[in-house]
Amino acid sequence: MEVFYVSLLCLFILLVSLSLHFTFYKKPTSGKTLPPGKTGWPVIGESLEFMSTGWKGHPEKFFFDRMAKYSSHVFKTSLFLEPAAVFCGAAGNKFLFSNENKLVQVWFPSSVNKVFPSSTQTSSREEATKMRKMLPNFLKAEALQRYIGMMDQIAQKHFAAGWENKDEVNVFSLSKNYTFWLACRVFVSIEDPHQVDKFADPFSLLASGILTVPIDFPGTPFNRAIKASNFIRKELQAIIKQRRSDLAEGKASPTQDILSHMLLTSDENGKFMNELDIADKILGLLIGGHDTASSACTFIVKYLAELPQIYDGVYKEQVEIAKSKAPGELLNWDDIQKMKYSWNVACEVMRLAPPLQGAFREAITDFMYNGFSIPKGWKLYWSANSSHKNPEIFPEPYKFDPSRFEGSGPAPYTFVPFGGGPRMCPGKEYARLEILVFMHHLVTKFKWEKVIPDEKIVVNPMPYPEKGLPVRLHPHKA
Repeated sequence: MEVFYVSLLCLFILLVSLSLHFTFYKKPTSGKTLPPGKTGWPVIGESLEFMSTGWKGHPEKFFFDRMAKYSSHVFKTSLFLEPAAVFCGAAGNKFLFSNENKLVQVWFPSSVNKVFPSSTQTSSREEATKMRKMLPNFLKAEALQRYIGMMDQIAQKHFAAGWENKDEVNVFSLSKNYTFWLACRVFVSIEDPHQVDKFADPFSLLASGILTVPIDFPGTPFNRAIKASNFIRKELQAIIKQRRSDLAEGKASPTQDILSHMLLTSDENGKFMNELDIADKILGLLIGGHDTASSACTFIVKYLAELPQIYDGVYKEQVEIAKSKAPGELLNWDDIQKMKYSWNVACEVMRLAPPLQGAFREAITDFMYNGFSIPKGWKLYWSANSSHKNPEIFPEPYKFDPSRFEGSGPAPYTFVPFGGGPRMCPGKEYARLEILVFMHHLVTKFKWEKVIPDEKIVVNPMPYPEKGLPVRLHPHKA
């Protein structure tokens, strides 16, 4: 069905927009040289090829093919109806990250604004900026320490309900369940599994439709994402109304989660956010708080199944921690700090299968890069894979080698699963905790084997196994 709509869109655009090509892509001003590259089809540019390499499981091919063809680490293209330049490798990452709000600013495709409409009529970029100012107090390492025991408890319940006494499980769906349960508990204090399940399917539709072809026809992934977004925001408004009432009656704590903080904190003008505005922000948090981590957890299971020696190293480390705990004692900050090898493994997983494939920026002024002119208004894209899988940066880039992260680890701007610079993902430490707690329970309870040895990997927009990574479980004997 999606292929039909894609074909329909292409046919429509080819018939009516050839003349627009000359409007959008004028020749550069005399004396200025744009980066090498092609803008592809009129208007739609190279968007379909950009996405299709991910659908085929090799998103890096889009970048490396052009880097080789043009002998350049920056090239021009056209993505999501916009003229764009792609900055590749560590140098490109460093330039974009270090020039945030100087030469460039964050940018989201128009489809994102439609899926995440703002009640305040501001853009997704402006709303994201507001959220980044609000989050550090909740997501820095010191603040998150108090959540480790709660994460441990939820992980225990998750594995008891979804993994134990099962011969075979679908890892991707279970990983999404685990990370979404945690996000619901940490951000809005929802812990009831039935209430969490009510949101699970709409969030899945939302996540899978954000960066698809933006055709808002019934049945398209984009249309389903918009409907899911509207449903979730309505449900969140009901939760917010109840929390406001509970706070007024002393039934809820002002410091229990981010929702309480949003309800009780005014801006510099003394103005409080309305309920719909809070729903917008909580929606974004719940997406960001679970989707990337669920991808990472899934690929950890995949690589540990394929690499017995790596599994043995993680198992040894986690069993030592488990043996040090008294019966019923929960994991704590000191335990997390002992999981050094496990985190190196998780980092190598995210190098090979980065949950965040890259992100867009927008040029806010004309500037030069590597001898090329970048016009104001152009969209700029950085790609994790252009450094993660570059043999000049990571020798034998497709080899799984956690030792890359020992000592001081990779050079700056080469390993970027959480972005970098001022826009480094504020949830990085939160993700580290939930991933390590997951790994602890996973390996101390089970060994496993893949049901589909050569299962295809799809990237849309995050990587996931095409069939959800079914595995056969082999519980450890007590």
